[in-house]
Amino acid sequence: MKKKMLIIDIVYNENLNEVELVAEDGLSIKDIIPMEQMLVDSDNLSFIYITDQNDDYLYVSIPDTIWVQLKRAIDLNMSVFLSDRQERKHLPGFIEELSYLIENIKGNSNYGESMVEKVESTF
Repeated sequence: MKKKMLIIDIVYNENLNEVELVAEDGLSIKDIIPMEQMLVDSDNLSFIYITDQNDDYLYVSIPDTIWVQLKRAIDLNMSVFLSDRQERKHLPGFIEELSYLIENIKGNSNYGESMVEKVESTF
């Protein structure tokens, strides 16, 4: 069974060239293992970073409501961290995977019209 963790905010630390994805309350990131892979959830206009937690998938969902903030992290090639306000975990490969997906989605109707339009207008 897979669980989903929703990202609700982004916090920048430009001095360290880092960005922190802040998750909604309720799920812990303790013991997560970043898988360095991302998926697209076209139905919910979200990008999904895949992690493993105790032999189960934990999907980190990055909704379109924070993509504008996320674009800055891509433009500055920042290191990306996940936070549950208690702990913090580095998400290796995040910028590379996301950039690859963005380029794949642009002009590609397989992702659905809404997803393509949102990606093209944001990134």
